[in-house]
Amino acid sequence: MRFLHTSITVRNMDESLRFYTEVLGLKFERRHPIPENHAEIAFVQDPESGGRIELTYWEGKETFEPGEQLDHLAFEVDDMDAFLGKVRARGVKVAKEPYSLQGGTGRLAFVLDPNDVWIELIERSPRGR
Repeated sequence: MRFLHTSITVRNMDESLRFYTEVLGLKFERRHPIPENHAEIAFVQDPESGGRIELTYWEGKETFEPGEQLDHLAFEVDDMDAFLGKVRARGVKVAKEPYSLQGGTGRLAFVLDPNDVWIELIERSPRGR
């Protein structure tokens, strides 16, 4: 398993991108809509460490409770089914079963940590690696 990124929920995508790129100096990678989730995402990366942040804007989300800004942590797994079998055996709750996004290159799933933080699992197809 390999750590990929941390996702945070943002109130305004343009303002957030300006902050992370112009103020903090992170490098813009890409930005695109996720129509089936009514969301838009963008990735920025620290050029020194390689660490990535996914900025997630949820259409229609107008209220934010303290602590909601952390959306999820993402890890890449080689074999989604084997990994989910292993974590289920340890009592880990699967919050969202494996699925693919339209035009995606693999499968996604979400599990919950003991604090109910969402952990995204990404299994890329061979062509998406």
